Amino acid sequence: MCDKALDLFEEITLDLDDVSYTIIFNACAQLSTDRAIKLGRKLLGEMPKNFVNDNHIQNSAIDMLMRFGDVGSAENLFQMIQKKNIITYGTMMNGYNINSEPVKSLKLFEEMKRDDINADAIVLIILIGACARLGMLSKCQSIVAQIPLHFYENQRIRNSLIDMWGKAGSVKDVQKIFESIDKPDVITYTAMSEYSLS
Repeated sequence: MCDKALDLFEEITLDLDDVSYTIIFNACAQLSTDRAIKLGRKLLGEMPKNFVNDNHIQNSAIDMLMRFGDVGSAENLFQMIQKKNIITYGTMMNGYNINSEPVKSLKLFEEMKRDDINADAIVLIILIGACARLGMLSKCQSIVAQIPLHFYENQRIRNSLIDMWGKAGSVKDVQKIFESIDKPDVITYTAMSEYSLS
């Protein structure tokens, strides 16, 4: 499907709109082939200036660059965005996780807080994922202390916490989260089985 989107784009001679740019950047990100990387970079370089402050396009471009492994270009693009939103921060943080740079993801979370942007469930899952990659118990405890209580009702967050605590070596916390889940799902049991705790 993504290949077909690129085929179609290469045949189009009309000017692209914001939706077209977003679709093509997403397709290039998903494929990450030599062709997709070349096309994505070309398109980004030739994009008209009136799209520079469009958050949807820029978020897609950041995701694309991160999936290409081009962290530096993604960071430059991120810095150029004047009005960053929760999706911009989440995209960037997820990109750091993808590129095995969880410390940068955690630092960006602190910057997001300074910008008075509250984390949503998706950003918290990305943040928990960064902690899981680090596996540092103290960092996990610090981040968990910042999660508002109402998010603990979210099954995906609880599953992510099980994975994080397991990687940090805290069997007690894994068990506590597991016991708080009324209806564990396949992902819950998979996370538990990784630590032989179910």
